[in-house]
Amino acid sequence: MLRNPILMLALLAFLVPALATAAVEDPRDPTHHFFDPTFGEFPEELEDARAAGKKGILIFFEMADCPFCHRMKNQVLNQPEVQEYFSEHFRVFSVDVEGAIEIVTFEGETKTQMDWATRDYRVRATPVFQFFNLEGEPIARFTGATRDSREFLQLGEFVAEGHYKDQNFTRFKREQDGR
Repeated sequence: MLRNPILMLALLAFLVPALATAAVEDPRDPTHHFFDPTFGEFPEELEDARAAGKKGILIFFEMADCPFCHRMKNQVLNQPEVQEYFSEHFRVFSVDVEGAIEIVTFEGETKTQMDWATRDYRVRATPVFQFFNLEGEPIARFTGATRDSREFLQLGEFVAEGHYKDQNFTRFKREQDGR
């Protein structure tokens, strides 16, 4: 048995993240398996989403130094079940809230990613999951990281099944969880 408390803390610091990572089943890189490639021409992305029979578009507003964005990517968005569900129902794109890359908005305006995120959608904290309908209108928004992949799948169902039209996400989750 380890009697040195510093050694025990060091061992725990090593084991806890390793065990958390081990709990993730068959993770796949979200860059290739969750997000759709884009040139930032969102009117075209709307056309593609309609043609593919999707329910809408999900924009993941993120920032490079955001620990909650990294947590979502490393623990939720990398899960095959999450990737398959969202791929079936949505086109999904990542937008850097500090990005200088120009995009074409759903309305056809050219803006930087940063201007689109901060000025048009008032993203102040990340991550933000902003859902749009097939006309490019915002329909649901979730700010922050979900607890786990189950809650994120519930968020997807909340939007894909149209529950956002008559209740908020908290109420939807309570009903789903039988509370």
